[in-house]
Amino acid sequence: MEFVSIDVTDGVAVLRLDRPKMNAISVQVQSDLREAAAELTERDDVRAVVVWGGERVFAAGNDVKEMADMTYSDMVKVSASVSSATTAIARIPKPVVAAVNGYALGGGCELALAADLRFAAEDAVFGQPEVLLGIIPGAGGTQRLSRLVGTSRAKDIIFTGRFVKADEALRIGMVDRVVPAGKVLEESVAWAAQFRGAAALAVRAAKECIDRGSEVDLDTGLEIERQQFAGVFATEDRTRGITSFVEDGPGKATFVGR
Repeated sequence: MEFVSIDVTDGVAVLRLDRPKMNAISVQVQSDLREAAAELTERDDVRAVVVWGGERVFAAGNDVKEMADMTYSDMVKVSASVSSATTAIARIPKPVVAAVNGYALGGGCELALAADLRFAAEDAVFGQPEVLLGIIPGAGGTQRLSRLVGTSRAKDIIFTGRFVKADEALRIGMVDRVVPAGKVLEESVAWAAQFRGAAALAVRAAKECIDRGSEVDLDTGLEIERQQFAGVFATEDRTRGITSFVEDGPGKATFVGR
């Protein structure tokens, strides 16, 4: 991977974007994100993931210079790459938190939206300014933002292309926690660290139920939940958890991720 790195410490992986100066998301970055997501999905030593763009900026959008000369025919060929990169991050079957310093705009905002939670610096700025370029979000912005904050707020943000500061983002549910800029990575890693000893397959099943269930009607969602609920009874962690509860009370089980 050229512009993305993975650093794993005690079960927490920090997926770092590093493409100076503003972490513009190019076709190569999209490829790197897909490769990173596949690796993080498969690694048993990773229990949770933090997506971070560094202390200065999360990601200031897709690479506009790269797109400048693309025709409709060109974009038909590469548009799947744009959306599949963020979808790959969203589909990591483990808790994922975006640690946002600085700007998260356009494709950068869409990458943050693909995480399960977003922790933002007090001076962080979000936005989907694509309409100001005569285009629209193409990596999930119209879909994930509306599901997160509601259709009216999403339309206001996307139609106008305006910036959303951290305090407003917290108020409308676009982010989950606002912290001092120097604490963003630390707080994100601390949140992720609580899953080091968690029942990994149960967490995975819960994420699958929530994510897939949000895409379907209630009855179908309940069936997804029923199947996953029955499925976790085949795990060793289920045996450990229930046995520990019966014998020692709640919160004392030791899980092994199987």
